Amino acid sequence: CECQSFGVADGPTVCCNPYHFSRLCGPESPPPPYSRLSPNDEQKPLDLSDSTLSYTETEATNSPNVTPGDFSDASTSPDAAKRSHWCNVAYWEHRTRVGRLYTVYEQSVSIFYDLPQGNGFCLGQLNLDNRSETVRRTRSKIGYGILLSKEPDGVWAYNRSEHPIFVNSPTLDIPHCRTLIVRKVMPGYSIKVFDYEKSCLLQHTAELDYADGPYDPNSVRISFAKGWGPCYSRQFITSCPCWLEILLSNNR
Repeated sequence: CECQSFGVADGPTVCCNPYHFSRLCGPESPPPPYSRLSPNDEQKPLDLSDSTLSYTETEATNSPNVTPGDFSDASTSPDAAKRSHWCNVAYWEHRTRVGRLYTVYEQSVSIFYDLPQGNGFCLGQLNLDNRSETVRRTRSKIGYGILLSKEPDGVWAYNRSEHPIFVNSPTLDIPHCRTLIVRKVMPGYSIKVFDYEKSCLLQHTAELDYADGPYDPNSVRISFAKGWGPCYSRQFITSCPCWLEILLSNNR
């Protein structure tokens, strides 16, 4: 929060720390350097010209101090138990859930493979015997992973890795369409993975028959590097090597 170089025109120094960029939030826009990617928008090059005028530090007063080499699990802190959570995150490798549910209390959470410091869900620390080579290769591509952010208009996912992510969500599906919709989000782009208002308008009926299992109207599925669905050899997300299940609570 002491960084003074970002957004200063013709300044002597330029901030290139992606962690600073992701913590700065402009009005009605996702945190830079990410670009909006909604179902109706085409992907376009990053353009910060309209979003670098004014920023406010949104997490400086809420984030705990983390020293290099430390790893802080926000879901197990004493203060976390006093607050209500807005989602749980489950990490899967094919059909096997690895590790426990990660409970999210803060407005945003980083889900990454391995970093020397920071807060969030570190997938690299989750152990599993006899991992396949496919899973090992995919885990190595997670890198900085994603940033999940609960914002006034819904839940956004920001792809911070160097490989695409693939997203399926009830509010991204086309109404009354029985074909599975999976969105591909390239590195450096974002997508609103869940829309609270749209979710309230959707009529979820028990008669719908989904081939890949029970249907949860308040969950989001995100696969790292590998897609699934009608356009891929992997028809179901349980065929993906590394994927997340975001289980949203009713707390808005």
